Amino acid sequence: MSKKILIVGGVAGGATSATRLRRLDETASIIMFERGPYVSFANCGLPYHIGEVIKERSNLVVTTKEALWNRYRIDVRTETEVIAVHPESKEVTVRAKDGSEYKESYDELILSPGAMPLTPPIPGINHELVKSLRNIPDMDKIKEIVDGGAKSCAVIGGGFIGIEVAENLIHRGLNVTLIEAAPHILAPLDTEISMICEKEMRDNGIELIINDGVKSFTEISGRIRTETASGRQIDADFVVAAIGVRPDTAFLKESGIELNPRGYIKVNERMATSADHIWAAGDAVETFDSVTGGAATIALAGPANRQARIIADNIMGINRTYKGSQGTSILQIFDLVAASTGNNERQLRQKGIDYRAYFVHPMNHATYYPGAMQLTAKILVDPQGKLLGAQAVGYEGVDKFIDVLAAVLWMKGDVNDLADLDLAYAPPFLSAKSPANMAGFTAQNDLEGLVKSRTFLQFESEYNKETDLIIDVREEVEFEQHALPGAINIPLNSLRERLGEIPAGKRLWTYCSIGLRGYTANRILTQHGFEAFNLAGGTRLLALGTVEETHIGGHKGKQDVMTTHEDGTQVLPEEHVQAAAEAVMAAAEPVRVIEVDACGLSCPGPLMKMKENMDKINPGEVLHIKASDPGFYEDVKAWARRTGTEVLSLSKAKGFVDVQLKKAASLEECILPVDPTCQQPSKNKTLVVFSGDLDKAIASFIIANGAAAMGGKVTMFFTFWGINVLRKSTPVSVQKNFIESLFGRMMPRGAGKLGLSKMNMAGMGPAMIKKIMKDKNVDSLESLMMTAQKNGVELVACQMSMDLLGLKLEELIDGVKVGGVGYYLGDAEESAVNLFI
Repeated sequence: MSKKILIVGGVAGGATSATRLRRLDETASIIMFERGPYVSFANCGLPYHIGEVIKERSNLVVTTKEALWNRYRIDVRTETEVIAVHPESKEVTVRAKDGSEYKESYDELILSPGAMPLTPPIPGINHELVKSLRNIPDMDKIKEIVDGGAKSCAVIGGGFIGIEVAENLIHRGLNVTLIEAAPHILAPLDTEISMICEKEMRDNGIELIINDGVKSFTEISGRIRTETASGRQIDADFVVAAIGVRPDTAFLKESGIELNPRGYIKVNERMATSADHIWAAGDAVETFDSVTGGAATIALAGPANRQARIIADNIMGINRTYKGSQGTSILQIFDLVAASTGNNERQLRQKGIDYRAYFVHPMNHATYYPGAMQLTAKILVDPQGKLLGAQAVGYEGVDKFIDVLAAVLWMKGDVNDLADLDLAYAPPFLSAKSPANMAGFTAQNDLEGLVKSRTFLQFESEYNKETDLIIDVREEVEFEQHALPGAINIPLNSLRERLGEIPAGKRLWTYCSIGLRGYTANRILTQHGFEAFNLAGGTRLLALGTVEETHIGGHKGKQDVMTTHEDGTQVLPEEHVQAAAEAVMAAAEPVRVIEVDACGLSCPGPLMKMKENMDKINPGEVLHIKASDPGFYEDVKAWARRTGTEVLSLSKAKGFVDVQLKKAASLEECILPVDPTCQQPSKNKTLVVFSGDLDKAIASFIIANGAAAMGGKVTMFFTFWGINVLRKSTPVSVQKNFIESLFGRMMPRGAGKLGLSKMNMAGMGPAMIKKIMKDKNVDSLESLMMTAQKNGVELVACQMSMDLLGLKLEELIDGVKVGGVGYYLGDAEESAVNLFI
């Protein structure tokens, strides 16, 4: 006797199980119920039709009910909803399109209801201008608004759907603000990787607000205002809410089928529910994590299709089991690609699983073959080296890397398996040592004791400035661009000859741009008896993700996307770039342009090649350089600012950086905009520190260090009580009279003894502030002072104040100069900024 099989829901799970059932049994009666008008559609493609990347709407319709009947004789009932399930009688209650209800019996029942948008109880969330995106009708409504001339949109949620919608609205020319309540977007990714994705979004014009949930939606003059928990207000023509999903299982509440507390259908390894002859697949089921074995709810198309096939096989007597999901996923964000598989750090910590994290920045194929692109990859392993998860981000090769890692993870592989992988190699496709091999090698080196790797988070918690020393082993030109506070620079190639400069007994932290030179330095140091750690991933990991939250209100125009960053980085506005380029073209003498290809070079290769060629060319000539190192985009801007080099053009597309630099004819030659009447502004800064309060001293040195980083001379002139900041913490034997000695005992002795200007509370206030600064990873005043001196900030003590207070130069920290009012006024006249604190 043939079986009668009912299927609730189409799309991935329902349609896959239906067609598999028919191929296995020609006689079965198969009926599929779909609440919407489309039985099977490409829901992952919906955002791309809104953005007109997918031009034809019909391309999103995978199949129709007519096609399923003609080929498979499957009875598909669209716009028909199953509203109740009755396991005891093996029936379902169905509501037809006309509102009538009837019951349908079954021998086997497959549940594939999917998930629906999460709608938390936020005031105004049901307003007509607040849209969600689940199906084709939802897509049509949003596209109609965009086609109708909408200029702006607020997207709520930084998951896959929210990001894809935001990107596609940018493609349509809208101003887009994306709001995410969590500290970072993309929950499957760890902070370092998600920050790189955030930067790509900002670089392409999306205003990003993170760590700030939505408080309310309110209509304002025909538009919709989104107010966040922090009080920010974002006005837009409409909102797309992509806050998350929940299982569409309300119709099962009275069925007796076991659900988890969040409403997901619980199934066993055969995808059977707690009720006989009822099965479930897709976004509405709770299965298990194939890596750790715990419960998992994963809304992805791949698992849904495999689960549906397993159900069909089991119904037809072919015994199959589902082996869990590891959540392998991938996402394109403009030109960038991000992917992950397995567990991330947050999940492992929640599960109490010990792990190690390793970073690599390999090229996607041989560096000498044109077009090589760098990607950033992270793997997580247990203390024995078993793979627990992986993530990657980059412009090319990410999909290949993550699929290889997913396969090794699925086979319960470890770092040795990664190191041993034999993958297809030819220069256009891969390197002889593939990115997967490199990840395995890096982890092997640490686990086998060849190097002690630490992440930046571990460094922040373990570093002790009193007992440790940071060594930057990059080249001098890189060190001058940016360096970790307190680091000394010993380039790797000269490290062996300069070992004598390293103090004995210090614990060392080595770092470079991507970790490789730091590892080599670490091997040299440990074999010479030093205790050393290497910072995994290098500074490139930090630079790639340097992102600041946007300020309240307003949107950047598209013409400004590549010209202004709110993290303090200044990029040339488009009109200035055009003016400079036209000025070059209009020059009486033809301008010589030197072409340099730095593609395929890892950091610091492009920067070194740029400097090398800029040193060779003549003033007024132009250097045109292309590079594939993603960090070069920020490096070239910082270098140009520091050296006064004119940037004619700077762009980044599909992972390639293209820049034209004009060598200045003289120091007086103006940076853009081109104006023969302008003068080079002074970069010098002067601060008068009158106060001896801890909070004001901290503020003074924070400002001074920031000013030093911007270039130019920075002078701090300490007068009256401010001189106490410069006192040594230990007494110094000097000749003083009674009054001078009394003053010395009454005043605080150095930075560690200063009080607060407010809330000092007999010394409790400073102790509290110092603890908060430590907890927030803010440098102490002492550390800020050391950094200032290292950065060339000039510390000057007022001679008159020293005489009045009875202080001697020997009592002040090393490196302090003594000067009078004339010294200060001389520096002040040459400074663009003078501050009194």
